[in-house]
Parts: sequence; structure tokens; C-alpha cells
Amino acid sequence: MRASRQSWILWVALAVPVALAQMQTDPPSQDGRPQALQLKAEELFALANQARAVQGVGPLKWDSALASAALQHCMRMAVEGPIAHRYQGEPDLTTRAGQAGAHFSLIEENIAVGSHMATIHEGWLTSSEHRANLLNPGVDRVGIAVVAGQGVYFAVTDFARSVPMLTQAEVEASFAKLLRSRGLMIANDASDARAYCANGNKDISQPGMFMRWQNPDVTQLPQPLVDQLRSGRYRKAAVGSCPPQDVEGSFTIYRVAVALY
Repeated sequence: MRASRQSWILWVALAVPVALAQMQTDPPSQDGRPQALQLKAEELFALANQARAVQGVGPLKWDSALASAALQHCMRMAVEGPIAHRYQGEPDLTTRAGQAGAHFSLIEENIAVGSHMATIHEGWLTSSEHRANLLNPGVDRVGIAVVAGQGVYFAVTDFARSVPMLTQAEVEASFAKLLRSRGLMIANDASDARAYCANGNKDISQPGMFMRWQNPDVTQLPQPLVDQLRSGRYRKAAVGSCPPQDVEGSFTIYRVAVALY
């Protein structure tokens, strides 16, 4: 809790721009009933990107799925209080965002309650953990919710590093393209690579090397595979993808195997 020009704010951290002159200025609801305020959320969005620009950090893009997850939690904060990142019986942040339809490899959250958007934003910037979330160059999407209730504003901001949602064929095609760029032919039959991806089974009658990994990034080959390709021993590759294993929460991860011949 802190005082600032007769405005107050309480904040907690976890690891559609519009002009400010057009922002909503209505006071919070005084009857205790939660009221979602989209323009207030857009105000925090604009302030966040202004702060990132000052620090030379790329702008955040609005993510409707993250905003939906933020709103669901913000409504609970306005009703249940005191503010928290998770209430009894509520899924954790990664699950909430995944259920709302977000796809990500990193997610963070700032929450607060206060009387003005400017003081909420200022509070986040002057708190080391919140500032790190807001100015993190590793996140590129954001969803924000503001709810008026009990005479104050409740705010939730969910930051994430987005991951494209790809089919099995699209994942395999992405890595096949990377391998072709290194001079390898790509086998039409991906069954061996898919089997090895899923359960480690491989056709030992065929000479070669098998490698598998899981990662959200489909734009780069893993360094151990790059090192093998530099040896010049291989001319052909098969690529297979399968569901990821041992992934906590709703992070978007791709599991891939490559057979080199």
C-alpha cells in the first residue's frame, strides 16, 4: 500500500492502442458490483507500450485470449479479494491462459488494485518484479483486464511470448525446410522418424543417426543437430513430429525427431 497524490494502489507480481485523451474517465462503480472496463484496459495497454518504447523494447501486441483469461481472473479479484494470483479452486495462470485459447512458451502476470490507471502503471514500474514483467523483451503479447468494484479498480495484465499453433504436418514441414537449406534431401516416408519421436523405436537395419527434442521454436535446428550436419556424413533426412511429453501447464511445445542417413 502506498500514497501518491491522494491515489492509492496495491500490487502483486508473478514471474488496441487509443489516445490518452480519449480514455474512459468514469469513476469506479460504487455499488460493489464488478464492472469490466475495456477502455481502462486499453489505457494500461497504451501506457505499457509507451514505457517499453522509452526503454527501447519492442511493442506488445494485444492478445484476445490472454485478455479473456485476465478478465476471468480480474472478476474473481473484484468479488473475492484480497487480490491474489490464484484463488481456491481456480486453475493456475498457465492453465487459465491455455483454456482461453492462448499459445505461449512464457507467461507472466501483474495484478493490482487502485484508484487510477496512472498510479497502477506507476506502481508496476517502480516495483522491480512488475517492471521486469512489463519491460521484458522476451514477451510479445499482452492481455489486460480492468474491473470496477467496491469503489476501486482491479487490474490484471498477462504477458506472454506467443507460439504459433501448428499441425503435425506444419511442424514437420518447418524443419524439413531448414534441413533442405543445408543441402539434405527429405524422405517422403516419415514413419521411422515419427515412431522414434513418440517412443524411441527406430529401424536399426538402416544406418544413420536419430535425434529428438521438444521446443516451442520451429525456426531453428537444435545445436547438437547442427553440429552433426557439419560433419558432412549425411545426405538425407526424415522428419517426424508427435505430441510433447512431460509438459506442465498449457505451454505450447513441439516434439520433433530427425533421422539422418
